[in-house]
Amino acid sequence: MNTAASTEPRIQQVRVTDDEIIARLSDGRVISVPLAWSWRLSEATPKQRGHFRLIGSGQGVHWPDVDEDISVEGMLHGVPAHRPRSTTARERGGAVRRQEPPNKRIQPTRVKRRVQARGRGARG
Repeated sequence: MNTAASTEPRIQQVRVTDDEIIARLSDGRVISVPLAWSWRLSEATPKQRGHFRLIGSGQGVHWPDVDEDISVEGMLHGVPAHRPRSTTARERGGAVRRQEPPNKRIQPTRVKRRVQARGRGARG
C-alpha cells in the first residue's frame, strides 16, 4: 500500500477579480491566469463569478451559473478556453456571404450549365 502523500496540485481557495482568476493551492503556491482566458467568466457578472464550487477534491473549479470548468492543470500549463465558432454568419450577427467556388477557373459541367440556363428561361 502506498502511503505517500499525493503530489498532484490541488486548489484550496479561488478568487476571481475583474482581471484574474487566482487559486491558492494545497502546497502553498498561489497561481493566477488572466480572466480573459475564460470567455464565459469574462462575460459573467461578479455575482455569477462568485458562485463556484471546487470539484474533484480540488482538481478544478466549476461555475454552475455560466457552465464553466477550469482545472488546476489547465491553469498551471497555460491552457485558455477557446470560444466555440458558430456555424453560420447569421448566428454571429454578421452579413451572409454568397459562396464562391474556391477557384474561379473551375467551370460548371455541361449538365449544370443547362440546368442554370433553364432557370433563367432559356430553352435547352
